[in-house]
Amino acid sequence: MEIIMVGRSNVGKSSLIRMLTGKDARVGKRPGVTRKISRYELGEIEIVDMPGFGYMAGLPRNVQEKIKTEIVKYIETNKSKIIFAIEIVDARSFLDIAERWEKRGQIPVDIEMFAFLRELGIETIVAVNKIDIIYDDERDQLLDAISDKLGMSPPWRQWLDTIVPLSAKTGEGMADVRKLIGDKLTKVGKEKNLKYFKKF
Repeated sequence: MEIIMVGRSNVGKSSLIRMLTGKDARVGKRPGVTRKISRYELGEIEIVDMPGFGYMAGLPRNVQEKIKTEIVKYIETNKSKIIFAIEIVDARSFLDIAERWEKRGQIPVDIEMFAFLRELGIETIVAVNKIDIIYDDERDQLLDAISDKLGMSPPWRQWLDTIVPLSAKTGEGMADVRKLIGDKLTKVGKEKNLKYFKKF
């Protein structure tokens, strides 16, 4: 059984794995460092860290597209053993990137991925990372806008079983995401594996 971690390149997937599990997930300063699937065993389950998708400086467009295709193919092939997904988005850049894509008449890849996972019936936690750099009085408005872009009507607080603001750097919000993980593991009778996730 698997928990998959997906997200645009450089949103902090590997950092979140390190913060949640203490596993030595490779963290890169440049986008596109994680180009292969990485697996981390936690009792009876594995966390599967998927390569980052979307624009990556220095990588040809065809390589970027190939990575995205491989991710989609992996999820489709393995959906029966995926307990749930955690999609990490960048609090700071999500809206800017989404609006830029929409102006070109394209569906932003973060939004496309979320819709794809739901279409397959894979429950998804949206981890809004790097929330620590957003001013407190701007957070609700930002999170409302993110939930709206993902097709979930604001206010975002009615989606606390799906959206969790956090910082994989400072630890803010980590207790909330751990609770959501526990809830989803309990649903499939795998709650004993929660002990492999750090307490906050």
